[in-house]
Amino acid sequence: MEKKPARVLGPKDGKAGFLGSIGVRLMIDGLESRGGFSLVEHPMSARALAAPLHRHSREDEYSYVIEGRVGALLGDEVAVGVPGDLIFKPRGQWHTFWNAGDEPARLLEIISPAGFEQYFAELVELGGSTQAEPRDLAALSARYGLEVDAQSIPVLVRRFELTFPGEPL
Repeated sequence: MEKKPARVLGPKDGKAGFLGSIGVRLMIDGLESRGGFSLVEHPMSARALAAPLHRHSREDEYSYVIEGRVGALLGDEVAVGVPGDLIFKPRGQWHTFWNAGDEPARLLEIISPAGFEQYFAELVELGGSTQAEPRDLAALSARYGLEVDAQSIPVLVRRFELTFPGEPL
């Protein structure tokens, strides 16, 4: 087995971009983890909805809250995580998340198995979810086994007093 060198990823390292509502920093990809997982950071402006209701057919997501208050709708259950909390979003479950506070929030997202981090990279290249052509966004989602309920955005914004899109941090 090939040995990988140890390394330190600094706070400004990794490819960063804006997804249309929240930021993304790609920290560890599937090549580095041999397909086991990917790690991304999501900075979120105050009261920003991260995404419409959606579900993954291939990946589980684990969101570790670093800063702020992060709300999540997991099926029919609403949860709020604070620094040190881990929010589990299993594949196949409809979910979304948002900054539930009036200050910036930040989380680390572990995605297992790896691969979905490339969705984020491609979405950044398209200009984010609010700038991409709907046809391109639908094709991207289909390639990554992602179902999205775009009609949920106004309901979520009203229900949780959020903004969409959010502001880049």
